[in-house]
Amino acid sequence: MSEETTENVTRALTGTIVSDKMNKTVTVLVERKVKHPLYGKIIRLSKKYHAHDENNDFHLGDVVVIEECRPISRSKAWRVARLVEKARLV
Repeated sequence: MSEETTENVTRALTGTIVSDKMNKTVTVLVERKVKHPLYGKIIRLSKKYHAHDENNDFHLGDVVVIEECRPISRSKAWRVARLVEKARLV
């Protein structure tokens, strides 16, 4: 018998926080670039995810990594894993 390793592979995305007005929740905008199937032009697609932020540590403009987790609420199935870059104050 061969021994199989079952790793918990969680999906991770990198995005920018666009809203931190909810308690323990941030809205993360994830942008990706894809090639148009017919015309070949590179276009930007974006999607917003609600992510769990237990201690309200992250704020507007921060670049964060979010990872998939069990559903926490109706719209939250992601949690903020780590901070990549703090927002710059202008």
